[in-house]
Amino acid sequence: AEMLAELMRYRHSIAVAGTHGKTTTTSLIASLLAEEGLDPTFVIGGLLNSAGTNAKLGGSRYLVAEADESDASFLHLQPMLSVVTNIDMDHMSTYGGDFGKLKDTFIQFLHNLPFYGLAVVCSDDPNVREIMPAIGRPIVTYGVNETADYRAVDIRHNNLSMSFTAKRPGELADLQVILNIPGQHNVLNALAAIAVATDEGVSDQAICTALLKFGGVGRRFQVAGEFDVGDGKVLMVDDYGHHPREVKATIDTARASWPERRLVMIYQPHRYTRTRDLYDDFVQVLSEVDLLLLMEVYPADEELIAGADGRSLCRSLRQRGLVDPIFVEHAEDVASILADVLKDGDVLLTQGAGNIGALSANLAETKLRLQPEKEKSA
Repeated sequence: AEMLAELMRYRHSIAVAGTHGKTTTTSLIASLLAEEGLDPTFVIGGLLNSAGTNAKLGGSRYLVAEADESDASFLHLQPMLSVVTNIDMDHMSTYGGDFGKLKDTFIQFLHNLPFYGLAVVCSDDPNVREIMPAIGRPIVTYGVNETADYRAVDIRHNNLSMSFTAKRPGELADLQVILNIPGQHNVLNALAAIAVATDEGVSDQAICTALLKFGGVGRRFQVAGEFDVGDGKVLMVDDYGHHPREVKATIDTARASWPERRLVMIYQPHRYTRTRDLYDDFVQVLSEVDLLLLMEVYPADEELIAGADGRSLCRSLRQRGLVDPIFVEHAEDVASILADVLKDGDVLLTQGAGNIGALSANLAETKLRLQPEKEKSA
């Protein structure tokens, strides 16, 4: 973060903060600026598919970067324009378990803007609305609520894309947008990018073209392809989300994209502290799939916390009674378990931030060549 702060000092920098949606929003902003020919430098927490990289040195004064609140390092940054997508309970150990302290840190982050800077914030989010009076800088809001400066109306989900009308403040013309990634949450991410691009003077045509051809971000609802399983086909989608709100966004997007299909999720919880802090939310959200394979928690250097491990989560889900999870003790068992449970037409979601990314890549690479045990021995 200190190095990023140094880079920012010499450029017209845009920082994107928030618990969810940072990577996609940063990628969208960089794509809109690039479409206008502004050749931005960007530093992103995921792979921008169209560029094939997560960072690029551009030839202009623009720098677009993710601002990470997980360790409060985003307080080093001094951008000209800041985006806050939302504020949610995550990384609470950094903030001593105090949600108020996390919200105060976002206020401090926005106070790093110069007095003439701009805060672009999502007024749909209750925690963002709560801090708005304390920001003390020029503010532009976005959301689906009627008071937002940039509003999305007539939102439609078209399989793997979204269409909506973007209403903009003052005399600015409405934009008819087709966004080339699915999900209601991504409409908000696109609105943030539209607000930033409009403020930076990007043309309406460049905005709409960039959104129409946006190639998405690695492991953010990434459709890995359709594979043969037994006598049928299974569609595989890989996603990095590891907070209940993110997991729910994946499930909701999959349901909207393929309403008739069965959802099978392999979920790897990430960190014992997060599993403990958001335990009930995880039980609620993971109950929304049709079939769940639950892996052990990916510890990320944390010590085991009793009652916050995979088996405990599995028991709680079973007690709730909406889904009967299959506990996966070893990652190498996933393929054989899938061979026995997958059916023609299933959507397989591989979900989480640990080493499940490697597992999903391996499944995709082997084209999920799964045959039920009985067929193998025949």
